[in-house]
Amino acid sequence: MIVIKPMEQGHWNVVSEIYNEGIDTGIATFETKVPTYEDWDKAHLKSCRIVALDKTTVIGWAALSPVSGRCVYGGVGEVSVYISRTSRGTGVGKLLMKHLIYESEKEGLWTLQSGIFPENKASIKLHEKVGFRYIGKRERVGRTSQGAWKDNLLFERRSELVGID
Repeated sequence: MIVIKPMEQGHWNVVSEIYNEGIDTGIATFETKVPTYEDWDKAHLKSCRIVALDKTTVIGWAALSPVSGRCVYGGVGEVSVYISRTSRGTGVGKLLMKHLIYESEKEGLWTLQSGIFPENKASIKLHEKVGFRYIGKRERVGRTSQGAWKDNLLFERRSELVGID
């Protein structure tokens, strides 16, 4: 049975390994190396950080980053979701995303967004399954560590509970 729990600093060793597995795919992020916990911590919201546990083993994680420091975007978060190589395709991502959506709405966020490489078909399907919609493509928006320009597909999910007045 998979359990979803708040992420703690003690999970970082395994969380960072899973993050590195995502980096190694070449289709999950523009990042080229896993940051220190301190740098990662500064870049993410203090709430809406969760892990999926199979017994006591972390097999996936999800967290939100602010999209801007401007107060008008205080209810918008950018999604990060990573699943261990051995747990991909098992439904863990969907479980994490549903829980992340629930937590984000509890925290008053009205929009979640994601930037996904076109080659990352599994992530695109996951986002669509949990209610994200495709809103556009940023062409050649960033370069890989090998110097190749990459497109990024933008997806968003607007809450039906928060920010609807």
